[in-house]
Amino acid sequence: MAEFLLVPGAWLGAWAWDDVVPELRAAGHGAHPLTLSGLADKQGVPAGQQTHVEDIVGEVTRLDLHDVVLVGHSYAGIPAGQAAELIGDRLARVVFVDANVPADGVAFAAGPYAQLMADALAANDGFWAPADAERLAGNGLSDEQIARIRARATPQPGATLTEPAKLPRPLGELPVTYVKCLLAGAEPTPDVAELLRSPGWRLVELDTGHWPMFSRPHELARILLDEAVRAPGR
Repeated sequence: MAEFLLVPGAWLGAWAWDDVVPELRAAGHGAHPLTLSGLADKQGVPAGQQTHVEDIVGEVTRLDLHDVVLVGHSYAGIPAGQAAELIGDRLARVVFVDANVPADGVAFAAGPYAQLMADALAANDGFWAPADAERLAGNGLSDEQIARIRARATPQPGATLTEPAKLPRPLGELPVTYVKCLLAGAEPTPDVAELLRSPGWRLVELDTGHWPMFSRPHELARILLDEAVRAPGR
């Protein structure tokens, strides 16, 4: 039995996995969706990127999880990638779902997007406002799914986006599956493409948009179940 720890991307809470969790549990696995500090039901809790790393590591410890398949979606790939380095032999596999990946000393809001993000945070009292309907469109989401995301999404604390990542060892040494959602771009980003050359990394493609836990929850659950079987020692 694997223990799935499911970490949602920016603006989302544990609720984002509601359509995925039942299928993982029905297959006999543990499934633990996590709300990161400062979001959803944890709004008002001060949070930076390292807070989110601590959230993930702390949940593994609190629940005494072993054989962990750590799933990070979108932004959450950055804290999940760092946390994976810290949970040691409790980790079975990391699954990045159309995710950003951490690089040592680099923030989520870096490079050409740094100023755009700085402006967005300044305009919203230090928070990143949730995606509007226009941004969510074109991702294989129904009108009902877009409305559901919009109704429950909460602003992302700015420090989670501007604090640099801390990696004690190369990310390429981890056992990783990267799920590329094709409507969000046919090819992985250059940093991910480079990491996919690592022996322990594997690419899986999913023909949907950036939020597959809403648009294709059954297909995503099947991928997660398949990848749990590939985890070392299973």
